[in-house]
Amino acid sequence: MQYRPLGRTGIKVSPYALGALMFSTQVGNPDPDDSARIIHKALDAGINLIDTADRYGDSEDVVGRALRGRRDDVVLATKGGMPMGTDPNQGGASRRWIVTAVENSLRRLQTDHIDLYQLQRPDPSTDIEETLSVLTDLVRSGKIRAFGTSMLPASDLVEAHWAAERRGLERLRTEQPPYSILNRGIEREVLPVAQRYGMGVLVWGPLGQGMLTGRVRRGQDTDVIRATFNTAFRNEQRLDVVEQLIPLAEEAGLPMTHLAMAFAIAHPGVTSALLGARTMAQFDDLLAGLDVALSDELLDRIDAIVPPGTDVGTLDQAFVPPSLQELDRRRRPLAQRSAG
Repeated sequence: MQYRPLGRTGIKVSPYALGALMFSTQVGNPDPDDSARIIHKALDAGINLIDTADRYGDSEDVVGRALRGRRDDVVLATKGGMPMGTDPNQGGASRRWIVTAVENSLRRLQTDHIDLYQLQRPDPSTDIEETLSVLTDLVRSGKIRAFGTSMLPASDLVEAHWAAERRGLERLRTEQPPYSILNRGIEREVLPVAQRYGMGVLVWGPLGQGMLTGRVRRGQDTDVIRATFNTAFRNEQRLDVVEQLIPLAEEAGLPMTHLAMAFAIAHPGVTSALLGARTMAQFDDLLAGLDVALSDELLDRIDAIVPPGTDVGTLDQAFVPPSLQELDRRRRPLAQRSAG
């Protein structure tokens, strides 16, 4: 295993990380012992980064139990900030909630520290200096070793670094955006900004929400298709690309999963890509592709199908900023719309 630096933290991590969403007994594998076997097999294979979140049902509990006796072998990452109840203060990036969320994650993970704590979604309602201040305090108290974000726009990453420098606070060390052959938008700004500031990048969704598994084809009606798409337009757009990628993978002698995962870690700005296996069979398939590296010629052909920096369709889980969500931020009052 060729380990990579996690930004400038000094921590070394594997190019593939184990995403733990599917270890939740509510939404993924109902057998925590089976999930523990997957975790142990990953560690034995040299994968040393595990990523979970408080929002992932009982995933943190499952991971915590599985790591008994092996905690020191793992760079343990978790996330917080998503709503955890009906109380409006049970979520977000305020000092009040982050302190509580970290303590709750520590308890569920059965550990005294978290190696990487990430804010799962941007919180425009909280001053970035407030958030950086509490995360800095948690680093200095030893509760977390480093912190980062997920799906933060490039402009907000820059603002956060300026705020940290201005206030003498710890900096964002990582970003966790979606990235796959189908969703390459982060190549335009997020990855260059992360590289400029020495941030590690852990990408999720390298299999394109199931589209790049090879099990989704035009004209088929499968559970994967029904679970993944909301509109026929998005279906067709992404399926067009998949139908072009499948013969490319076959010509290269690769399963689609291996092609997709190897693409995700080929960009110099990407530190690690998350493997999201639910079953041992799925994990074994992904594990078999650990040593796959795509040639320049193959990457050029992928570029010809999906140009760099472009997205095919829109991710269901993509962050939509307030400037697009809120009507009064994108429309002047009627009385001000006339030029006269």
